[in-house]
Amino acid sequence: MPASTSASASTLIAQAKSIAKEIAATHADAVDKDSRFPQEAITALKDAQLLSAYIPASLGGAGASLSTLVEICEALGQHCSATAMVFAMHQIQVITLVRHASDHPWYQQYLRDLVTHQYLIASVTSEVGVGGEMRRSSCHVQQDDKQNSTQFKLVKNATTISYGAQADDLLVTARRSEDAANNDQSLILVRKADYSLEQKGEWDTMGMRGTCSPPFLLSASGVAEQIIATPFADMSSVTVVPVSHLLWSGIWQGIAAAAVNKARAFVRAQARANPGTTPPTALRLAELVCTLQTMRTSVQACLIEYEQLAAAPDAAQGILSSMPYALKINNLKVETSQILPQIVGKALLICGILGYKNDSKFSMSRHLRDAHSAALMVGNDRILATNANLLLILKDD
Repeated sequence: MPASTSASASTLIAQAKSIAKEIAATHADAVDKDSRFPQEAITALKDAQLLSAYIPASLGGAGASLSTLVEICEALGQHCSATAMVFAMHQIQVITLVRHASDHPWYQQYLRDLVTHQYLIASVTSEVGVGGEMRRSSCHVQQDDKQNSTQFKLVKNATTISYGAQADDLLVTARRSEDAANNDQSLILVRKADYSLEQKGEWDTMGMRGTCSPPFLLSASGVAEQIIATPFADMSSVTVVPVSHLLWSGIWQGIAAAAVNKARAFVRAQARANPGTTPPTALRLAELVCTLQTMRTSVQACLIEYEQLAAAPDAAQGILSSMPYALKINNLKVETSQILPQIVGKALLICGILGYKNDSKFSMSRHLRDAHSAALMVGNDRILATNANLLLILKDD
């Protein structure tokens, strides 16, 4: 059943769980093996109008909360982490547009069109020369103020664009002008008809293979209305970074839950084989469930706090843009991304050789390889270096 403007959170989550179990799970191994885009699952999410779930009802969307999206990410992540990651990265773009551009007529119409056509938006923040440093750009927006200031051009040599070849539109960071500093960035939505991508390499990775994230040379043009007025620095601190860490954490909870569920099934099978006894692996399982619970508690606490802070009238200037909050949300990302491979690794030890085999129903291979991507998505060392500098300035608690 397609989502409607009156769809409840439970309806949206139920739709996502159904797609995750019936479609994403069916194709997950092929997506991973062939390093291909999870087209079947993304098409199903579009058919259910879940790509526009966050867009307010006033613009035709379902008006879902961030909490609902995190739960959807976990549901998808349990069965196909590539599908979950594509969904999460798209939602980060949608949430950014809703919160920082939806007061502009051009973007209001775009968001209405997104509801109708279920456009898939990819992010272009990485760049040759600045690597994965999202808050710096080398390229710049080219506007001719003398000749025609309503038009712009943009060329960006991106080190990676996840699902760039499959996306309908792109949200791109660039220096505001040729004279701007590398951290004086604008965020620009470019439309499929107005850009070209030249693939500059391959995407053959250990995990998250279905995100299809090779490097591309992007050449784009558009009208000035597509350049969002709010500086990207402001959007980054109050929306892009915290929302990214929370949605990614939802996916990682899903991967962890999938591994723990396999370990549970394995221990139960051992118990059934020897009635009246408790398998030695049951103790390890109890430890594992405790760790997963700790992970979920941490994510939930940060999620509740963020939604409360983001709803405040002074959200743009309040706690969300403070150094203590930046430290806290960075810590969430570092902690959850480090716990995830530990959970999957311990689940592998419980299942033993059956978890190690690729052709076993207890196989941990895909979960473990995907889990190791978590610490690399905006590298933990880069985040910890930022935190280290913040701690030199911040006073003690």
